[in-house]
Amino acid sequence: MATIFSKIIAGEIPSYKVAENDKFYAFLDINPLVKGHTLVVPKREVDYIFDLTDEELAEMHVFAKHVARAIQKAFPCRKVGEAVIGLEVPHAHIHLIPMQKESDMLFSNPKLQLQPEEFAAIAKAIYGAWSSESN
Repeated sequence: MATIFSKIIAGEIPSYKVAENDKFYAFLDINPLVKGHTLVVPKREVDYIFDLTDEELAEMHVFAKHVARAIQKAFPCRKVGEAVIGLEVPHAHIHLIPMQKESDMLFSNPKLQLQPEEFAAIAKAIYGAWSSESN
């Protein structure tokens, strides 16, 4: 059975896409810690990130690097943090989180409650920055 992320990649479930290439898809976390919190997933369904091939893992991190640069352009921050937890959805993914302070990365923090218009504006800002970054 396909994961929720596979359904998002296939367009069966809507998402706020911020970047995409032939192997990876990046979209806003629907329960973000901060504005700009993004998930990067491989299009190939793999549960555990370290079950990706060496090449896929390297390519995923390079893709995530470009997405992180776009996030930082759209949402100026000290750094974009990276977290891999992977227990909540059985599909490998990287969390990219704009940080002003280390505590911005605490998953125990309350999640933001954003309106669809806010998500759309955030996605548009990051996608625009990513488009200029990747060209």
